[in-house]
Amino acid sequence: MNAAGVGSGATVDLDGDVDERRLAWVYLSRVVQGPCAPLSALIASVGVCEAARAVREHELPAALRGPTAARREIDSAARDLETIDSLGGRVITPDDEEWPGWRMLGLDQLDADRDREAAVPLVLWARGPLSLRTASERAVAVVGSRCSSGYGMQVASEIACDLAGRGWTVVSGAAFGIDAAAHRAALAVGGATVAVLACGVDRPYPAQHDRLLAAIADSGLIVSEYPPGLTAQKHQFLARNRLIATLGDGVLVVEAGMRSGARNTVKWARRLGRPAMAVPGPVGSASSAGCHRMIREGEALLVTTAADVVDEAGPLRLPVHEGAAADPAAHLRGAEAEVYAALPAIGSRLPRELAQQSGLDLATVRAVLPGLELAELVGCDSDGWFRTRARRP
Repeated sequence: MNAAGVGSGATVDLDGDVDERRLAWVYLSRVVQGPCAPLSALIASVGVCEAARAVREHELPAALRGPTAARREIDSAARDLETIDSLGGRVITPDDEEWPGWRMLGLDQLDADRDREAAVPLVLWARGPLSLRTASERAVAVVGSRCSSGYGMQVASEIACDLAGRGWTVVSGAAFGIDAAAHRAALAVGGATVAVLACGVDRPYPAQHDRLLAAIADSGLIVSEYPPGLTAQKHQFLARNRLIATLGDGVLVVEAGMRSGARNTVKWARRLGRPAMAVPGPVGSASSAGCHRMIREGEALLVTTAADVVDEAGPLRLPVHEGAAADPAAHLRGAEAEVYAALPAIGSRLPRELAQQSGLDLATVRAVLPGLELAELVGCDSDGWFRTRARRP
């Protein structure tokens, strides 16, 4: 019986009912624990329920006998679903509306014979209120060194903060250093952030980031292709990197040593046709040597600001036609325009921060803000000043 192709884009019949299919997806996710191109091909040809039956009964082509041998007799699908439900999470399958199918098309076009991690994930386990499909519609992956410098942390925070303020989702891997700085910056301005793990979503990794991951689960999203309870293994990080690259419109590297794992994420971005970008550092910094090499060898584009990132990762800018919605601040000039432009689309800023961002002195910023408030363009609360239009439904 035919089934919906796993990333194939084909429109075919579904085998089994909704519950049966979900249990089949979850069973197979536990059996292979990660990407498995031969299994994805089998599902695309016979359907997920029939593929699960074939795995259980060991009626498989030679390419699948090895990958499924160790765990094919372990069927913990119902228990896994209970576990993820108890965590307030969910499993996202290719049958679900939340599945980011158009993002996965890039992986589906890669040659799995060349790299076994190139396969589309069977399912994604998730914790958090964001919809994965919606969150990945406009997203940038921000990655870099775990042993980051103060310079790297500052740059990563500033760029991620600005991206989140512009309405972009910040995707990263919740690791020490640059990853953590990017997540925290997005959270600080009330922006969207997605953490992609190389272990089960119930396993904080690294353990020291349990509070950070809890904060992401509260307002953002934690995702993994690995079932609950699975601990992180070295090879799983390389597979995880392809998902970080897949879920973003581009990959930004802020600090990377010569042997940094961030370069692996850049490799995936280039194979997927996504722009790869890198921030330069001090010329003698070992922490930025990998970025400099990627820039020099044409593997990544040099960027220094969020605006540079948006120029590379964002959609083409089309001319505004007559009748299009007018910019409510188009009439502003001088200091008023500069202060308004310094306010993020999401989140708030204090007057001192606005002064630093706009280049104006603090007294001028404080003098301008009441006029913008009277014009109903800005408002203020305990967190600072914000754009009122951005907060209206």
